[in-house]
Amino acid sequence: MKGLKSKLMQGEAVNGCWLNLGSALTAEVVGLSGFDWVLIDLEHGAGSEAHLVSQLQGLSATPAAPVVRVESHDRRRIQRVLDMGAEGILVPRIATLAEAREAVDAMRYPPKGGRGMAKMIRATGFATRFQDYFDHAEDNLLCALQVETREILDHLDEVAALDGVDALFIGPSDLSMSLGIFGQFDHPLYVEALEATAAAARKAGKQTGILLFNPDDYQRYHAQGMRMIACGSDGTFVAEGARNMAARLKARRSES
Repeated sequence: MKGLKSKLMQGEAVNGCWLNLGSALTAEVVGLSGFDWVLIDLEHGAGSEAHLVSQLQGLSATPAAPVVRVESHDRRRIQRVLDMGAEGILVPRIATLAEAREAVDAMRYPPKGGRGMAKMIRATGFATRFQDYFDHAEDNLLCALQVETREILDHLDEVAALDGVDALFIGPSDLSMSLGIFGQFDHPLYVEALEATAAAARKAGKQTGILLFNPDDYQRYHAQGMRMIACGSDGTFVAEGARNMAARLKARRSES
């Protein structure tokens, strides 16, 4: 484990990005680039659980902690990803306190939760580190729930106060869509939702995160209390790098 949860819960700002290509090689490249954590996206990304192990293996030799966004709060999805060696889970589209409880329950072994028991898994070094993993799972495994539905805004305090929830993570696109103001990130309704999320997390002693579309917005959201901050993706990095190089070569060709 790379201490992501410990850093975040101590109030340290941890910087990350998305991995949405399903590629072990881009995961390794990005993991070596200086991010504190990376998010392997199984909700919208090109990869599936079948591609997850190779991405986690690629990240294992890098400083970046692997967080995985699962498709839902379903126990089977969360348990499988944890068994493969994820250091954190991001659960999308939480709408109710009951769904938040289900996500937390899936993160924890009995008697506190309902995670299934298996020793011969990658997360435990195939049983070579089982006891250490089991004893420190609650200290090491990060549970972040996404705030991206209108419904969750009525339950922020209860969800944030739930034992086992470590962070509330803003999903800007889905949240603004749910509010009927898609992409209007300066709209009063959106700003109010962000402030309410940060306030609920702060009151409960938890942290708040957000995905940025522009790194220039970093200070704005950091000042609001956001500490789990992401920007960019492996797909974006490849696309922008390719477009930039093609444009530079085209410019040189026109000069020849």
